[in-house]
Amino acid sequence: MKTTKNHKKQKLRNAEYYNLQNTFDKLYSDSCKGKVFNKLMPIILSENNVCLAYRNLKKNSGSKTAGVDRKTIKHLETWEESKLVEYIRKRLNRYIPQPVRRVEIPKDNGKTRPLGIPTIMDRLIQQCFLQVLEPICEAKFHDRSFGFRPNRSQENAVAVAYTLAQRQNLHYVVDLDIKGFFDNVSHGKLLKQMWTIGIRDKKVISIISAMLKAEVAEIGFPERGTPQGGIISPLLSNIVLNELDWWISSQWITMPMRINYGHIRNDNGVIDKGYVYHVLRTQTNLKECYGLRYADDFRIFCRNRQDAEKLYIATKNWLKERLGLEISPEKSKIVNLKKQYSEFLGFKFKVKPRGVKYGKTKYAVVSYVSDKRVNKIKKRAADLIEKIKFPANENEEHKFIMDYNSYVLGIHNYYRIATHVSRDFAEIGFSVKRTMNCRLGQRLKKEGNTLPQYIQKLYGQSSQLRYIRGLFVLPIAYVQTKPPKHRARNWCIYTPEGRVAVHKSLEKVNVNILHYLMENPVQDKSIEYNDNRLALYCAQQGKCAITGQPLMIGDVHCHHKTRRADGGDDKYSNLILIKQYVHILLHAVHAETISYYLQKLSLNSRQKDKLNRLRKRLNLNPI
Repeated sequence: MKTTKNHKKQKLRNAEYYNLQNTFDKLYSDSCKGKVFNKLMPIILSENNVCLAYRNLKKNSGSKTAGVDRKTIKHLETWEESKLVEYIRKRLNRYIPQPVRRVEIPKDNGKTRPLGIPTIMDRLIQQCFLQVLEPICEAKFHDRSFGFRPNRSQENAVAVAYTLAQRQNLHYVVDLDIKGFFDNVSHGKLLKQMWTIGIRDKKVISIISAMLKAEVAEIGFPERGTPQGGIISPLLSNIVLNELDWWISSQWITMPMRINYGHIRNDNGVIDKGYVYHVLRTQTNLKECYGLRYADDFRIFCRNRQDAEKLYIATKNWLKERLGLEISPEKSKIVNLKKQYSEFLGFKFKVKPRGVKYGKTKYAVVSYVSDKRVNKIKKRAADLIEKIKFPANENEEHKFIMDYNSYVLGIHNYYRIATHVSRDFAEIGFSVKRTMNCRLGQRLKKEGNTLPQYIQKLYGQSSQLRYIRGLFVLPIAYVQTKPPKHRARNWCIYTPEGRVAVHKSLEKVNVNILHYLMENPVQDKSIEYNDNRLALYCAQQGKCAITGQPLMIGDVHCHHKTRRADGGDDKYSNLILIKQYVHILLHAVHAETISYYLQKLSLNSRQKDKLNRLRKRLNLNPI
């Protein structure tokens, strides 16, 4: 199962494949310095940026979902690289987006959430814009915003919530729910906010405006809102609410002072504002508050109820007057964490006394999986077990079991940061175990095949582990809590120093050869073929898959394991990079040719075995 963290690292690796990282770094650096950008279209339309957009898009699971034209990523895979770039450039001369497909997604409360799915070509265009606009916006976004941003996660947001409640003793939380946020964003206001951030290329602003106003099939042209489902929508939504982040911050954290009381700590380079806050508390009547946001899920942490009530009203009015947004009175409230739970990102948490220190009661955070999520997990697990009950064949049974295991791994990884996750999953496990015993009965065994190493490490000690036909079925009740991690302050994919901690694998390949391959694609081959050629070069660490020798310029041959004439395609799994002589030997049928190249290469028995496995797929005799 690919984690979000791995996916974000992959996006960074992709930018390095296509030699665009320096460009993105420059955009980020210039944005940090307050520069404006009025010539972004040449970067957006560059061949490297389009190819990078294709690569990032095909890694997105949503690329397999069709728009109104019924085309998916498979349609883009067949295009030649140069022709696809030329087509994108022509489309953007006078951009008119194709209609957006409307899909209703069920919500936990029985209602539905509308998704707008652009055509695959429009999604590719949006990805081209996202890659260039993101570094500019990242430099301007607030540090307490965590949703849909590189190297930030739900876990980081929850860690901040725990810290504010437990270490800073902020026990009053303003829970704000913006009513229909994604449907009520003002297009005009959003475009002005982009201009203020520094995005002042009028062509870019015009195209973004066209994306926002794209026709929704069978409904019409929207006057407000950012369509959920578009590639660029999360970035645009963050731009809208970034103003709210900084407004809340200006009430306390970034309040300007005539004297700079802050000093840089020696251990981690962070500015220590402890004395600043002491001065604000003792010499002003300001309301102490700290904002925290994940997408449109917003919280304000306060020290007392009086401040929380004033901020609730002030924020409500500010949203209405400044952004034209309203809050939902039924879902928005002020929570005293000593008495009530606050729900955030699928968790519910409060504080409980844990002792007295220096005459003051100390409080600790206790957190659980929210009640709604517990019920949702039970239902989803039961549905997956039902599929295992009546498989059509053994292969389908294997797939359904792995789907169930993947789901269990995913929810354990997400919810283990709750302090009482073991208790919650014990309750879930009781229900799921009963369902499993009723539906799978005698098929469940206590012994089976040897566990993979990572499964052995996580679940090998559990007495609840079961097997079907030797294949493990993970115990949903077996999970242990783990403290949530704060985001590392030095992680930034748009600075060389920040990338060191995130990603090191490209140090093992010759970047000059990688960029040569990128700049010299194989003509008349699909964009998928040329893109996978780059991925294979990095995956094989720049070495021949048979001999293990370094691949040099002019000696990099990309081999189809199954010939195209026999139904093979340009997918990553069907390609392999080898040296020229190896490629000749792989296809050789004459004894003299085989003898000549065997002498040239001096293959050992292990290398011959690899070669013969590939020859077998070509229906050729082994050497």
